[in-house]
Amino acid sequence: MLSINLINTYRIPQTFEYYRPRSLREALELLNAIENAKVIAGGTDLVVDLKYRRVTPRALVDVSGLSELKFVKAGDSYVEIGSATTIQELAENGAVRRYLPLLAEAAELFGSWQIRNLATIGGNLCNASPAADTAPPLLAHDAELELASLSGSRVVPLAKFFAGPKKTVLERGEILRSVRVPVHRRRAGWSFIKVARTSFDLAKVSVAVLLSLDGNTVADVRIALGSVAPTPVRARTAEKHITGASFEEAVALAPELVAREIAPIDDVRSTARYRLEVAKTVVRDAMRRAYERFFRVGVEV
Repeated sequence: MLSINLINTYRIPQTFEYYRPRSLREALELLNAIENAKVIAGGTDLVVDLKYRRVTPRALVDVSGLSELKFVKAGDSYVEIGSATTIQELAENGAVRRYLPLLAEAAELFGSWQIRNLATIGGNLCNASPAADTAPPLLAHDAELELASLSGSRVVPLAKFFAGPKKTVLERGEILRSVRVPVHRRRAGWSFIKVARTSFDLAKVSVAVLLSLDGNTVADVRIALGSVAPTPVRARTAEKHITGASFEEAVALAPELVAREIAPIDDVRSTARYRLEVAKTVVRDAMRRAYERFFRVGVEV
């Protein structure tokens, strides 16, 4: 029976305790008290891992119903998003669409309608897949994460949160409480492009670009990529080299510069060579789309 369960994705071939805390404090107490407990919200990644025994937790702590983790707040200089906010809520939220259209665009391309209504921004980040759709837009925005524990909270830049494939800097007893995205009120164009086998699939390559111009000169540019390295990455060296250049020069240089900062691999979805060539093309396309949007519908970010 166990061998059947290992390949039958309708079943979970293990037992575990299940808790549904009524507050963030209670959730943290459970995580602190129970060794090898896992947080679950939408479960779109975790349940698959449970079915294939990639993880074998003693307990699941369900935080999907906690209002303390389910919110979007727009302040004067930031947008804060609770970790249990679903991807569909991101796609539809007025503040996200106004101040973070790059993130909203990524949310709209995230899986299927059913997945978007279950998956959460916190789960997408804490799963730490190199292909996480919300990671490149948030990296481009210099997002920070608030990690809560019984002893208090700490703030970690998203760029330092990922420690490798499926690995983060979260410690035992910590929960990702919220994502904080600074808003500088600087006009910018944006673009998120995702290349996948099907529209519902994980990315083979994804690219997020934020672009600000002074006339035809690149005043500020952010380029982040997914599925081309062990973690989602910012192409900071490329950004530095093309800032101050004309847009035509920048868009000509960026693809090869970005190619030096990524390390794609062969896997079941693609080959390293394909990812490298596609990444260069998509960087160019994303920059051009961001350029067009800057002049047509640029927003303050």
